[in-house]
Amino acid sequence: MPRSPKTLEQTFALAKERYAALGVDADAALGRLSRVAVSLHCWQGDDVGGFEKGGEQLGGGLAVTGNYPGKARTPDELRSDLDLALSVIPGTHRLNLHASYAELGGRAVERNELQPAHFQGWIDWAKSKRMGMDFNPTYFAHPKAADGFTLTHRDEGVRRFWVEHGIACRRIGAAMGQALGTPCVTNVWIPDGMKDVTIDRKSPRQRLQQSLDEMFAEPLASAHQLDAIEAKLFGIGSETYVPGSHEFYLGYAVRNQKLLCLDAGHFHPTETIADKISSVLLYLDEILLHVSRGIRWDSDHVVILTDDLRSIAEEIVRGGFLQRVHLGLDFFDASINRVAAWVIGTRAMLKALLGALLEPIDALRRLEQDDDYTGRLALLEELKTLPLGAVWEYYCHTADVPVGLAWLDAVRRYESDVLAKRS
Repeated sequence: MPRSPKTLEQTFALAKERYAALGVDADAALGRLSRVAVSLHCWQGDDVGGFEKGGEQLGGGLAVTGNYPGKARTPDELRSDLDLALSVIPGTHRLNLHASYAELGGRAVERNELQPAHFQGWIDWAKSKRMGMDFNPTYFAHPKAADGFTLTHRDEGVRRFWVEHGIACRRIGAAMGQALGTPCVTNVWIPDGMKDVTIDRKSPRQRLQQSLDEMFAEPLASAHQLDAIEAKLFGIGSETYVPGSHEFYLGYAVRNQKLLCLDAGHFHPTETIADKISSVLLYLDEILLHVSRGIRWDSDHVVILTDDLRSIAEEIVRGGFLQRVHLGLDFFDASINRVAAWVIGTRAMLKALLGALLEPIDALRRLEQDDDYTGRLALLEELKTLPLGAVWEYYCHTADVPVGLAWLDAVRRYESDVLAKRS
Protein backbone atom coordinates (compact mmCIF):
# COMPACT_ATOMS: atom_id res chain seq x y z
CA MET A 1 0.00 0.00 0.00
CA PRO A 2 1.47 3.41 -0.94
CA ARG A 3 2.72 5.49 1.98
CA SER A 4 1.67 9.13 2.29
CA PRO A 5 4.25 11.92 2.03
CA LYS A 6 3.63 12.67 5.72
CA THR A 7 4.45 9.08 6.69
CA LEU A 8 7.61 9.09 4.60
CA GLU A 9 8.75 12.34 6.21
CA GLN A 10 8.00 11.03 9.71
CA THR A 11 9.91 7.79 9.20
CA PHE A 12 12.81 9.72 7.69
CA ALA A 13 12.89 12.02 10.72
CA LEU A 14 13.12 9.00 13.02
CA ALA A 15 15.83 7.46 10.86
CA LYS A 16 17.78 10.75 10.93
CA GLU A 17 17.76 10.59 14.72
CA ARG A 18 19.17 7.07 14.74
CA TYR A 19 21.99 8.01 12.38
CA ALA A 20 22.64 11.33 14.11
CA ALA A 21 23.24 9.43 17.37
CA LEU A 22 26.23 7.87 15.59
CA GLY A 23 27.44 11.18 14.22
CA VAL A 24 26.02 10.71 10.70
CA ASP A 25 24.19 13.50 8.85
CA ALA A 26 21.55 11.77 6.72
CA ASP A 27 20.70 14.94 4.81
CA ALA A 28 24.34 15.38 3.84
CA ALA A 29 24.49 11.75 2.73
CA LEU A 30 21.51 12.28 0.44
CA GLY A 31 23.06 15.43 -0.95
CA ARG A 32 26.20 13.51 -1.90
CA LEU A 33 24.17 10.64 -3.39
CA SER A 34 22.17 13.06 -5.56
CA ARG A 35 25.40 14.03 -7.34
CA VAL A 36 26.31 10.44 -8.28
CA ALA A 37 25.74 9.46 -11.92
CA VAL A 38 25.55 5.78 -12.84
CA SER A 39 26.09 4.92 -16.50
CA LEU A 40 23.27 2.66 -17.77
CA HIS A 41 24.40 0.27 -20.49
CA CYS A 42 22.39 0.27 -23.70
CA TRP A 43 22.97 -3.43 -24.37
CA GLN A 44 20.64 -4.62 -21.61
CA GLY A 45 17.70 -3.32 -23.65
CA ASP A 46 18.21 -5.41 -26.78
CA ASP A 47 20.40 -8.36 -25.74
CA VAL A 48 23.61 -6.81 -27.12
CA GLY A 49 22.11 -6.77 -30.60
CA GLY A 50 22.92 -3.31 -31.89
CA PHE A 51 21.55 -1.80 -35.08
CA GLU A 52 24.02 -2.79 -37.78
CA LYS A 53 22.60 -4.60 -40.79
CA GLY A 54 23.91 -7.96 -41.95
CA GLY A 55 26.25 -8.42 -38.99
CA GLU A 56 27.58 -11.68 -37.63
CA GLN A 57 26.21 -13.56 -34.65
CA LEU A 58 27.07 -12.12 -31.24
CA GLY A 59 30.27 -14.13 -30.71
CA GLY A 60 33.29 -12.86 -28.85
CA GLY A 61 32.59 -15.08 -25.86
CA LEU A 62 29.29 -13.28 -25.26
CA ALA A 63 25.97 -15.05 -24.80
CA VAL A 64 22.55 -13.77 -23.78
CA THR A 65 20.01 -16.26 -22.43
CA GLY A 66 16.24 -15.94 -22.33
CA ASN A 67 13.55 -14.77 -24.72
CA TYR A 68 11.40 -12.42 -22.67
CA PRO A 69 9.08 -10.53 -25.04
CA GLY A 70 9.50 -6.86 -25.89
CA LYS A 71 13.13 -6.53 -26.91
CA ALA A 72 13.98 -3.15 -28.44
CA ARG A 73 14.38 -3.41 -32.23
CA THR A 74 15.16 0.17 -33.19
CA PRO A 75 17.04 3.11 -31.66
CA ASP A 76 13.75 4.87 -30.93
CA GLU A 77 12.39 1.82 -29.11
CA LEU A 78 15.57 1.52 -27.09
CA ARG A 79 15.46 5.21 -26.17
CA SER A 80 11.82 4.85 -25.17
CA ASP A 81 12.70 1.94 -22.88
CA LEU A 82 15.52 3.94 -21.34
CA ASP A 83 13.15 6.88 -20.83
CA LEU A 84 10.87 4.67 -18.77
CA ALA A 85 13.74 3.23 -16.73
CA LEU A 86 15.24 6.64 -16.00
CA SER A 87 11.86 8.01 -14.96
CA VAL A 88 11.70 5.65 -11.96
CA ILE A 89 15.35 5.94 -10.86
CA PRO A 90 16.26 8.87 -8.58
CA GLY A 91 19.01 11.21 -9.76
CA THR A 92 20.50 12.19 -13.12
CA HIS A 93 22.52 9.46 -14.74
CA ARG A 94 24.39 8.61 -17.95
CA LEU A 95 24.13 6.34 -20.99
CA ASN A 96 26.85 3.86 -21.91
CA LEU A 97 26.65 3.17 -25.67
CA HIS A 98 28.42 0.64 -27.91
CA ALA A 99 29.60 1.52 -31.41
CA SER A 100 27.30 -1.14 -32.89
CA TYR A 101 24.35 1.06 -31.91
CA ALA A 102 25.15 3.61 -34.61
CA GLU A 103 22.22 4.98 -36.61
CA LEU A 104 23.35 4.44 -40.19
CA GLY A 105 20.13 5.30 -42.01
CA GLY A 106 20.15 2.00 -43.88
CA ARG A 107 23.61 2.62 -45.34
CA ALA A 108 26.56 0.24 -45.02
CA VAL A 109 29.27 1.93 -42.98
CA GLU A 110 32.31 -0.03 -41.82
CA ARG A 111 33.25 0.29 -38.18
CA ASN A 112 36.56 1.96 -38.94
CA GLU A 113 34.64 4.66 -40.84
CA LEU A 114 32.13 5.56 -38.11
CA GLN A 115 31.67 9.28 -37.47
CA PRO A 116 30.06 11.35 -34.68
CA ALA A 117 27.18 12.05 -37.07
CA HIS A 118 26.17 8.38 -36.84
CA PHE A 119 25.44 8.94 -33.13
CA GLN A 120 23.81 12.36 -33.35
CA GLY A 121 20.41 10.92 -32.44
CA TRP A 122 21.86 9.56 -29.21
CA ILE A 123 23.66 12.82 -28.45
CA ASP A 124 20.49 14.84 -29.02
CA TRP A 125 18.52 12.46 -26.77
CA ALA A 126 21.11 12.69 -23.97
CA LYS A 127 21.25 16.48 -24.30
CA SER A 128 17.47 16.68 -23.95
CA LYS A 129 17.76 14.76 -20.68
CA ARG A 130 20.79 16.77 -19.49
CA MET A 131 22.81 13.62 -19.05
CA GLY A 132 26.27 12.54 -20.13
CA MET A 133 27.34 9.61 -22.29
CA ASP A 134 30.08 6.99 -22.29
CA PHE A 135 31.18 4.93 -25.27
CA ASN A 136 32.70 1.61 -26.31
CA PRO A 137 34.30 0.33 -29.51
CA THR A 138 32.59 -2.91 -30.57
CA TYR A 139 35.21 -5.62 -31.12
CA PHE A 140 32.76 -8.50 -31.66
CA ALA A 141 29.84 -9.51 -33.90
CA HIS A 142 31.75 -8.71 -37.08
CA PRO A 143 33.28 -10.81 -39.90
CA LYS A 144 36.75 -9.51 -39.03
CA ALA A 145 36.33 -10.81 -35.47
CA ALA A 146 34.96 -14.21 -36.48
CA ASP A 147 38.16 -16.06 -35.51
CA GLY A 148 38.20 -14.46 -32.08
CA PHE A 149 41.07 -12.02 -32.62
CA THR A 150 41.04 -8.25 -33.14
CA LEU A 151 43.77 -5.96 -31.77
CA THR A 152 46.08 -8.96 -31.34
CA HIS A 153 45.49 -10.40 -34.79
CA ARG A 154 48.49 -11.83 -36.65
CA ASP A 155 47.08 -10.50 -39.93
CA GLU A 156 48.30 -6.90 -40.12
CA GLY A 157 45.33 -5.81 -42.24
CA VAL A 158 42.82 -7.13 -39.73
CA ARG A 159 44.73 -5.72 -36.78
CA ARG A 160 44.95 -2.32 -38.45
CA PHE A 161 41.21 -2.34 -39.18
CA TRP A 162 40.49 -2.70 -35.49
CA VAL A 163 43.03 -0.04 -34.53
CA GLU A 164 41.26 2.34 -36.92
CA HIS A 165 37.93 1.41 -35.33
CA GLY A 166 39.34 2.36 -31.94
CA ILE A 167 40.67 5.66 -33.30
CA ALA A 168 37.26 6.46 -34.78
CA CYS A 169 35.55 5.63 -31.49
CA ARG A 170 37.84 7.89 -29.48
CA ARG A 171 36.91 10.77 -31.78
CA ILE A 172 33.23 9.92 -31.41
CA GLY A 173 33.62 9.85 -27.63
CA ALA A 174 35.31 13.25 -27.71
CA ALA A 175 32.43 14.64 -29.79
CA MET A 176 29.93 13.27 -27.28
CA GLY A 177 31.82 14.80 -24.37
CA GLN A 178 32.14 18.17 -26.06
CA ALA A 179 28.46 18.28 -27.04
CA LEU A 180 27.22 17.23 -23.59
CA GLY A 181 29.67 19.19 -21.46
CA THR A 182 30.96 16.20 -19.49
CA PRO A 183 33.85 13.85 -20.34
CA CYS A 184 32.92 10.67 -22.19
CA VAL A 185 34.72 7.55 -20.93
CA THR A 186 35.63 5.50 -24.01
CA ASN A 187 36.33 1.97 -22.83
CA VAL A 188 38.29 -0.67 -24.77
CA TRP A 189 37.46 -4.34 -24.26
CA ILE A 190 38.46 -7.06 -26.72
CA PRO A 191 37.42 -10.74 -26.81
CA ASP A 192 40.81 -12.03 -28.01
CA GLY A 193 42.07 -15.26 -26.48
CA MET A 194 42.70 -18.99 -26.75
CA LYS A 195 40.39 -21.86 -25.87
CA ASP A 196 43.07 -24.42 -25.01
CA VAL A 197 46.77 -24.85 -24.29
CA THR A 198 48.58 -21.72 -25.51
CA ILE A 199 52.26 -21.78 -26.45
CA ASP A 200 52.97 -18.17 -27.43
CA ARG A 201 51.49 -15.86 -24.83
CA LYS A 202 53.97 -13.07 -25.43
CA SER A 203 53.42 -12.16 -29.10
CA PRO A 204 49.68 -11.38 -28.83
CA ARG A 205 50.41 -9.10 -25.89
CA GLN A 206 53.12 -7.34 -27.84
CA ARG A 207 50.67 -6.79 -30.68
CA LEU A 208 48.04 -5.56 -28.22
CA GLN A 209 50.52 -3.08 -26.75
CA GLN A 210 51.36 -1.86 -30.25
CA SER A 211 47.68 -1.55 -31.14
CA LEU A 212 46.88 0.46 -28.03
CA ASP A 213 49.85 2.75 -28.61
CA GLU A 214 48.65 3.43 -32.15
CA MET A 215 45.05 3.88 -31.05
CA PHE A 216 45.89 6.35 -28.28
CA ALA A 217 48.51 8.29 -30.25
CA GLU A 218 46.17 11.18 -31.08
CA PRO A 219 45.89 13.55 -28.08
CA LEU A 220 42.31 14.37 -27.16
CA ALA A 221 41.17 16.86 -24.55
CA SER A 222 40.47 15.19 -21.21
CA ALA A 223 37.60 17.63 -20.74
CA HIS A 224 35.84 15.76 -23.54
CA GLN A 225 37.16 12.19 -23.63
CA LEU A 226 38.85 9.75 -21.21
CA ASP A 227 40.44 6.45 -22.28
CA ALA A 228 39.75 3.27 -20.31
CA ILE A 229 41.00 -0.30 -20.81
CA GLU A 230 39.23 -3.38 -19.47
CA ALA A 231 40.68 -6.75 -18.49
CA LYS A 232 39.04 -10.15 -18.31
CA LEU A 233 40.13 -13.44 -16.78
CA PHE A 234 38.55 -15.63 -19.47
CA GLY A 235 35.64 -15.86 -21.87
CA ILE A 236 33.64 -18.50 -23.70
CA GLY A 237 36.10 -19.83 -26.24
CA SER A 238 39.06 -18.21 -24.46
CA GLU A 239 39.11 -20.21 -21.26
CA THR A 240 42.87 -20.76 -21.20
CA TYR A 241 44.36 -17.42 -22.18
CA VAL A 242 43.43 -13.80 -22.84
CA PRO A 243 46.12 -11.30 -23.88
CA GLY A 244 44.27 -8.48 -22.14
CA SER A 245 44.73 -9.79 -18.60
CA HIS A 246 44.48 -7.71 -15.45
CA GLU A 247 48.25 -7.59 -15.11
CA PHE A 248 48.70 -6.47 -18.72
CA TYR A 249 46.17 -3.65 -18.52
CA LEU A 250 47.22 -2.57 -15.03
CA GLY A 251 50.78 -2.10 -16.25
CA TYR A 252 49.65 -0.33 -19.40
CA ALA A 253 47.28 1.97 -17.50
CA VAL A 254 49.88 2.97 -14.94
CA ARG A 255 52.60 3.57 -17.53
CA ASN A 256 50.32 5.56 -19.85
CA GLN A 257 47.94 7.06 -17.26
CA LYS A 258 44.78 5.59 -18.72
CA LEU A 259 41.70 4.67 -16.72
CA LEU A 260 41.70 1.03 -15.69
CA CYS A 261 38.28 -0.60 -15.93
CA LEU A 262 37.60 -3.10 -13.16
CA ASP A 263 34.64 -5.31 -14.03
CA ALA A 264 33.09 -7.11 -11.04
CA GLY A 265 32.56 -10.26 -13.13
CA HIS A 266 35.94 -10.48 -14.84
CA PHE A 267 37.98 -12.10 -12.08
CA HIS A 268 37.99 -15.38 -10.17
CA PRO A 269 34.55 -16.20 -8.72
CA THR A 270 35.80 -15.66 -5.17
CA GLU A 271 37.68 -12.45 -6.03
CA THR A 272 36.08 -9.05 -5.39
CA ILE A 273 37.11 -5.84 -7.08
CA ALA A 274 36.47 -3.85 -3.89
CA ASP A 275 39.95 -4.59 -2.54
CA LYS A 276 41.57 -3.48 -5.80
CA ILE A 277 40.15 0.05 -5.80
CA SER A 278 42.43 1.67 -3.21
CA SER A 279 45.49 -0.09 -4.64
CA VAL A 280 44.90 1.06 -8.19
CA LEU A 281 44.02 4.62 -7.19
CA LEU A 282 47.45 5.04 -5.58
CA TYR A 283 48.84 5.06 -9.12
CA LEU A 284 45.97 6.32 -11.31
CA ASP A 285 43.95 9.52 -11.09
CA GLU A 286 40.66 7.86 -12.01
CA ILE A 287 39.21 4.42 -12.73
CA LEU A 288 36.12 2.95 -14.34
CA LEU A 289 34.02 0.28 -12.62
CA HIS A 290 31.72 -2.06 -14.52
CA VAL A 291 29.37 -3.38 -11.88
CA SER A 292 27.84 -6.76 -12.58
CA ARG A 293 27.05 -9.91 -10.60
CA GLY A 294 28.86 -13.12 -11.33
CA ILE A 295 27.33 -16.53 -10.65
CA ARG A 296 29.82 -19.35 -11.20
CA TRP A 297 31.26 -18.82 -14.69
CA ASP A 298 28.67 -16.28 -15.85
CA SER A 299 29.64 -12.72 -14.96
CA ASP A 300 26.66 -10.73 -16.17
CA HIS A 301 23.65 -11.22 -13.92
CA VAL A 302 21.49 -8.26 -12.93
CA VAL A 303 23.05 -6.28 -10.08
CA ILE A 304 21.34 -6.71 -6.71
CA LEU A 305 22.22 -5.56 -3.20
CA THR A 306 24.76 -8.27 -2.38
CA ASP A 307 27.66 -8.19 0.07
CA ASP A 308 30.00 -7.74 -2.92
CA LEU A 309 28.10 -4.69 -4.11
CA ARG A 310 28.07 -3.22 -0.61
CA SER A 311 31.83 -3.78 -0.35
CA ILE A 312 32.43 -1.94 -3.63
CA ALA A 313 30.34 1.03 -2.48
CA GLU A 314 31.95 1.07 0.95
CA GLU A 315 35.45 1.10 -0.48
CA ILE A 316 34.58 4.00 -2.79
CA VAL A 317 33.11 6.08 0.03
CA ARG A 318 35.55 5.13 2.80
CA GLY A 319 38.49 5.98 0.56
CA GLY A 320 37.03 9.33 -0.51
CA PHE A 321 36.99 8.15 -4.12
CA LEU A 322 33.54 9.26 -5.28
CA GLN A 323 35.02 11.93 -7.56
CA ARG A 324 37.64 9.55 -9.00
CA VAL A 325 35.50 6.51 -9.83
CA HIS A 326 33.27 6.32 -12.90
CA LEU A 327 30.38 3.93 -12.24
CA GLY A 328 28.76 1.89 -14.99
CA LEU A 329 26.56 -1.19 -15.04
CA ASP A 330 27.33 -4.20 -17.23
CA PHE A 331 24.90 -7.10 -17.40
CA PHE A 332 22.44 -8.53 -19.89
CA ASP A 333 19.50 -10.72 -18.95
CA ALA A 334 16.80 -11.64 -21.44
CA SER A 335 14.92 -13.91 -19.03
CA ILE A 336 13.13 -11.01 -17.29
CA ASN A 337 11.67 -7.65 -18.30
CA ARG A 338 14.67 -5.77 -19.70
CA VAL A 339 13.53 -2.37 -18.45
CA ALA A 340 13.03 -3.77 -14.96
CA ALA A 341 16.57 -5.15 -15.07
CA TRP A 342 17.96 -1.63 -15.57
CA VAL A 343 15.84 -0.31 -12.71
CA ILE A 344 16.70 -3.10 -10.27
CA GLY A 345 20.40 -2.84 -11.03
CA THR A 346 20.68 0.95 -10.84
CA ARG A 347 18.57 1.30 -7.72
CA ALA A 348 20.67 -1.44 -6.07
CA MET A 349 23.87 0.43 -6.90
CA LEU A 350 22.44 3.64 -5.44
CA LYS A 351 21.19 1.86 -2.30
CA ALA A 352 24.66 0.39 -1.76
CA LEU A 353 26.23 3.84 -2.07
CA LEU A 354 23.66 5.31 0.31
CA GLY A 355 24.45 2.62 2.86
CA ALA A 356 28.13 3.50 2.60
CA LEU A 357 27.43 7.24 2.87
CA LEU A 358 25.46 6.59 6.08
CA GLU A 359 28.36 4.84 7.79
CA PRO A 360 29.97 6.60 10.79
CA ILE A 361 33.31 6.37 9.02
CA ASP A 362 35.19 8.58 11.47
CA ALA A 363 34.05 6.49 14.42
CA LEU A 364 34.93 3.26 12.66
CA ARG A 365 38.34 4.63 11.72
CA ARG A 366 39.06 5.68 15.30
CA LEU A 367 38.19 2.22 16.59
CA GLU A 368 40.54 0.70 14.06
CA GLN A 369 43.36 3.10 14.85
CA ASP A 370 42.93 2.36 18.56
CA ASP A 371 43.22 -1.38 17.81
CA ASP A 372 39.69 -1.83 19.13
CA TYR A 373 38.73 -4.50 16.63
CA THR A 374 35.97 -5.76 18.92
CA GLY A 375 34.26 -2.38 18.88
CA ARG A 376 34.79 -2.06 15.13
CA LEU A 377 33.08 -5.39 14.43
CA ALA A 378 30.27 -4.67 16.87
CA LEU A 379 29.52 -1.29 15.30
CA LEU A 380 29.59 -2.72 11.77
CA GLU A 381 27.05 -5.34 12.82
CA GLU A 382 24.83 -2.72 14.47
CA LEU A 383 24.77 -0.69 11.26
CA LYS A 384 23.18 -3.57 9.35
CA THR A 385 19.83 -3.11 11.07
CA LEU A 386 19.68 0.68 11.02
CA PRO A 387 16.80 2.19 8.94
CA LEU A 388 18.55 2.57 5.58
CA GLY A 389 15.24 1.80 3.86
CA ALA A 390 13.52 4.83 5.41
CA VAL A 391 16.26 7.14 4.16
CA TRP A 392 16.16 5.55 0.68
CA GLU A 393 12.37 5.89 0.44
CA TYR A 394 12.56 9.54 1.47
CA TYR A 395 15.20 10.11 -1.21
CA CYS A 396 12.93 8.58 -3.86
CA HIS A 397 10.05 10.71 -2.61
CA THR A 398 12.04 13.96 -2.80
CA ALA A 399 13.37 12.96 -6.24
CA ASP A 400 9.76 12.51 -7.43
CA VAL A 401 10.19 8.86 -8.42
CA PRO A 402 8.14 5.89 -7.21
CA VAL A 403 8.73 4.76 -3.64
CA GLY A 404 9.21 1.10 -2.81
CA LEU A 405 7.86 -1.34 -5.39
CA ALA A 406 5.60 1.27 -6.98
CA TRP A 407 8.11 1.56 -9.84
CA LEU A 408 7.17 -1.98 -10.88
CA ASP A 409 3.60 -0.87 -11.54
CA ALA A 410 4.91 1.70 -14.04
CA VAL A 411 7.08 -0.90 -15.75
CA ARG A 412 4.21 -3.39 -15.98
CA ARG A 413 1.93 -0.76 -17.49
CA TYR A 414 4.64 0.00 -20.03
CA GLU A 415 5.00 -3.70 -20.78
CA SER A 416 1.29 -4.00 -21.40
CA ASP A 417 0.96 -0.79 -23.42
CA VAL A 418 4.25 -0.87 -25.38
CA LEU A 419 6.45 -3.94 -25.04
CA ALA A 420 3.68 -6.50 -25.59
CA LYS A 421 2.93 -4.97 -28.99
CA ARG A 422 6.44 -5.62 -30.32
CA SER A 423 6.59 -8.73 -32.43
